Amino acid sequence: MGKKLQKAKQQNGIASEVGEDRGVSSRTRSGGRRAMVSEAKVKSPADGDSDEVKFPKKCRAKHLDENGNAVESTMCHQCQRNDKGRVVRCTKCRTKRYCIPCVKTWYPQSTEEAIAEKCPFCWGNCNCKACLRLDGSLKKMLDAELTYGGDEMLRHNAYILRLLLPVLQHENQEQTLEKKLEAKLQGLSFSELKVQKADVDEDERAYCDNCRTSIFDFHRSCPNCSYDLCLICCREIREGHLQGGEEEVVTEYINYGFDYLHGGKPRCESLEEKVEVNVNDVATSDDNVNSVSEWKAKDDGSIPCPPETMGGCGNGLLELRCMFLDNPLSDLVEKAEKLAQGYDYLEIQEDPGHKCSCFTSDGIIDLTSDKLRKAASREDSNDNYLFCPTAKDIQSEDLKHFQSHWTKGEPIIIGNVLETASGLSWEPMVMWRAFRQINNMKHGQHLDVTAIDCLDWSLVDINIHQFFKGYSEGRFDTKSWPQILKLKDWPPKNAFEDRLPRHGAEFMTALPFKEYTHPRHGILNVAVKLPNNILKPDLGPKTYIAYGVHPELGRGDSVTKLHCDMSDAVNILTHTAEVVLTPGQLRCVNKLKQKHLAQDKRELYSDSNVGKQDEERKLSSTCETEEADVALKNGCLSTVPGDTDQLVCDVNGLKSDSNDNKMDLSVDQEGKSESTLTLEEKSVCNPTEAGEIDGATKRRNPGRKRKRRKHCGGVKSSKLKVEMDDQEDLTDEELLGSPDNMSESNGINLDSALEGIEQTEGGALWDIFRRQDVPKLHEYLMKHFKEFRHIHCNPLHQVVHPIHDQTMYLTSLHKRKLKEEYGIEPWTFIQKLGDAVFIPAGCPHQVRNLKSCIKVALDFVSPENVKECLRLTEEFRVLPANHRAKEDKLEVKKMAVYGLQRVVKDLEALSRKDEVKERS
Repeated sequence: MGKKLQKAKQQNGIASEVGEDRGVSSRTRSGGRRAMVSEAKVKSPADGDSDEVKFPKKCRAKHLDENGNAVESTMCHQCQRNDKGRVVRCTKCRTKRYCIPCVKTWYPQSTEEAIAEKCPFCWGNCNCKACLRLDGSLKKMLDAELTYGGDEMLRHNAYILRLLLPVLQHENQEQTLEKKLEAKLQGLSFSELKVQKADVDEDERAYCDNCRTSIFDFHRSCPNCSYDLCLICCREIREGHLQGGEEEVVTEYINYGFDYLHGGKPRCESLEEKVEVNVNDVATSDDNVNSVSEWKAKDDGSIPCPPETMGGCGNGLLELRCMFLDNPLSDLVEKAEKLAQGYDYLEIQEDPGHKCSCFTSDGIIDLTSDKLRKAASREDSNDNYLFCPTAKDIQSEDLKHFQSHWTKGEPIIIGNVLETASGLSWEPMVMWRAFRQINNMKHGQHLDVTAIDCLDWSLVDINIHQFFKGYSEGRFDTKSWPQILKLKDWPPKNAFEDRLPRHGAEFMTALPFKEYTHPRHGILNVAVKLPNNILKPDLGPKTYIAYGVHPELGRGDSVTKLHCDMSDAVNILTHTAEVVLTPGQLRCVNKLKQKHLAQDKRELYSDSNVGKQDEERKLSSTCETEEADVALKNGCLSTVPGDTDQLVCDVNGLKSDSNDNKMDLSVDQEGKSESTLTLEEKSVCNPTEAGEIDGATKRRNPGRKRKRRKHCGGVKSSKLKVEMDDQEDLTDEELLGSPDNMSESNGINLDSALEGIEQTEGGALWDIFRRQDVPKLHEYLMKHFKEFRHIHCNPLHQVVHPIHDQTMYLTSLHKRKLKEEYGIEPWTFIQKLGDAVFIPAGCPHQVRNLKSCIKVALDFVSPENVKECLRLTEEFRVLPANHRAKEDKLEVKKMAVYGLQRVVKDLEALSRKDEVKERS
């Protein structure tokens, strides 16, 4: 503070205090200074010592103008400026003001009247920089405990006990057999044997050195080299069919050049540009093969340490070790069994003849219910409708209704969950501002991010501001094909609540059925039961931000490919931005789709079935709307997976810049060789900004990992008026596909009422398969996997596991073929803004964005699906060593043990309380 200002304040008797409206003297952005006072009545030197300045009655921010007259402040709380004209004053707190430009920019959904009644600060959803960085108060909000009454605690813990006890009884049997064998080897009785505790800290993860599965208790270990072997591998090696130690599997994806991505011929000089990924051609060492065949258990059941080629030392025998010395699993199971006998589970057990309230008394689905959404048309099935209540309508008794569907492995959709939170904006630029901690020394700068180009699944480094700009305005490549980017790992792992604390708190508040989903206090979330000193898995929350367009492109769509998660998950769609393709753009897209089709006929299909495939693929060769493309048979729209503002571009108006390497962007020269184009030139820059490549993007050298490309700023698309003659040149099918024809040719009946609603509010298309249909789905994918493309648009030549590889996305054509050949179909639905989708563990699913979307997802482990998590762990353990799904990050067995420990402890405490009450 300058000396002149200090002197002036002393003369005026103004006391300076800390705080926006408590007497802070600060500089406005226009360069001037303002003086603020904290007292309601201030003596004015102009009027003498006895006179007092009269402030407006409703004003709590007391200010004086340059003449010493009382005035109300016009400083905007959002931008901290007082030179932007009229402000809206909050009549609730009477301290905050918002200027009209900020209201229009940052709170477009609010009116001046609404803000005057209660401002964003009072609502708790202010998105100014200061409020977005209120780390301290938000931590208290995030750590606020959910409270449960005694009856609730008893009911929930008894429910978990019933579900976890059978799982751990099986594990205890496995350990008992191994302990009996060890006692026999040592010549001791079972009761005399004392298993030695392993030298592993509580915050360490122990893995089997053969199958990479986590070790939670009993295992065998070499005393010389510490080679560890899980009990499953011990059993398999004794039975003579050891699995889990499969060699690495690698495939090569060749970069044939940009022109190849759109149906052109492969570039010859690209043959040496390869990307090696963890599937396909098996690289096997003869030494390893021989070692595996030689490593066998002895006749007495003892297991020698494997040879050095397998990671062991080849000396000595593997000894039995344990993790829980003080509280062995056998004692825990015994306590749980005694407790289980004292509780009546009739209330929570699922009777085969029982029907939830979604069914009438006759066992027929209640079509009049407003809590159901049709998602499939399977014959002789009662699971075609999904439970879909609205968040604000959920009552405490709905938890049992939720459980009745969740126990069956059905997805659940909760609508309008964002309405239960404060209303904080999820606009991309608000999130970007919240994340941009340039002036906050507590966090580093994170302005460069890695994105995935969905056309060739290559990695690209891009400035986060440029990415969000493309999210709202759209991007095209040099062929005028929509350029779809997905943000990868943003914010960085384990950092969502640290980097975006306000949005983290907003997400937690919006979570439905917090008994299951809350990551710290969800009583039915088994993952919560892990002690604080135990290393925990990263269950999120995580953001998924990607561009998207409504028509199914067939190549380069904004998709999350078919996969299966090890845990349960809830996914909330928090923001959408619609990207609309104009007739001219659709015309160009259709031309390229014909080239893609011709290329697929050459490369993916044999001569014997080209004709048949051609006829089938013509159905999806035009740019179809999502309603026609994925409408569910009988009027329900389907969804597609997607770990999108209006976009318009005058294709014929694109011009090349003479200084930009003479890039030819004319759609009339699509057949021209692109071998001279650099990776940077794959993106179309704004013609007015040609040659101005984003300085923040960096090119990286290719290695064994996938290549990263450098992107320019993208197209700043402007909304163009569609001329009548342009419309007349195109047929309806060329513009948007033919919904009517699609319906007739495929037996799909479209619900016209649903069409409009889904297209306006829908953001992502989901397909979720039933667990019982996985074998047939697996068989179909193994039969047709060569019809799919992956990195650099290379055709798939081999797969390890068609679902766990996550290399395939089932288009509408493939979903029709799946139904025709195997009689199965997924639950298909559109996720609307504010919808929370619950995905049960073990259900393969895929997603496609119909708009640019921001989704936030959180993993959890429900007691109903612990068995399914264990089944998936068994599938993952036999995958190759370098497979993307190989590592057992969830450690569900350890989670189940600690979960049962916590439940037994809580139930014993509740029993003691009941005994005390009875005595008193």
